Amino acid sequence: MKSERPLDTQVAIITGAGRGIGAAIARKLATMGATAVLCGRTRAALENTAQAIAQSQGRSEIIACDVTQVNSVEAAAKRVESAFGRIDILVNNAGIGGFGGPLHQLPPDAWEQILNTNLRGVFYTIRAFAPLMVKAGSGHIINISSLAGKNALPNGAAYAASKWGLNGLTYSVAEELRGQNIRVSVICPGSVNTELSPHTGKDPMKMLQPEDVAHALEMLVTQAPQSFVSEILLRPTQKP
Repeated sequence: MKSERPLDTQVAIITGAGRGIGAAIARKLATMGATAVLCGRTRAALENTAQAIAQSQGRSEIIACDVTQVNSVEAAAKRVESAFGRIDILVNNAGIGGFGGPLHQLPPDAWEQILNTNLRGVFYTIRAFAPLMVKAGSGHIINISSLAGKNALPNGAAYAASKWGLNGLTYSVAEELRGQNIRVSVICPGSVNTELSPHTGKDPMKMLQPEDVAHALEMLVTQAPQSFVSEILLRPTQKP
């Protein structure tokens, strides 16, 4: 009989945990028994997620962290190591959109902001947290990408570029770390009903919900040890 809390004693780091997909993933992992370490730039939003976790008798810890700043990420890793001595799951969810028009009209600072958050930030977190997994000889790294990382996205080229890059990074790091018993996977959802996704002309009730992404992640972290799913493409049943 499977345990209702299969992640008891485990520690999970979730970036962008204050709202949307990140908050749903944090709640899911906490209900599975993990201590959910909530990372993000806005403490008030993280506190809302922590409160929801507490109401369901889950455990969480808040660490204010900006993934675009390497010093902030390294400080978060040191705090996790000091407080828990381990990390079992790293969910790279923090991200921003960019759907304002054609690439040739995009200001350079907007390009930098999108790429720094969606791609460089994942490099920083893996660089900071993966050594703890290597030391333990186990772990899961799960990157939240997008179907925009598989298909063309007119008027969102910078966002698409960041997600195509994230997919390539994921596949490569998976090969680097699989010998250390660390499984690295990517989830690519279609349009999700959050503040990030453009909703113009779409029915929010037909869109994916944050909980759908959390369910996909639940499957990844409960796989049998002899295999791993490297990629999940997640689509709504009906086109929104």
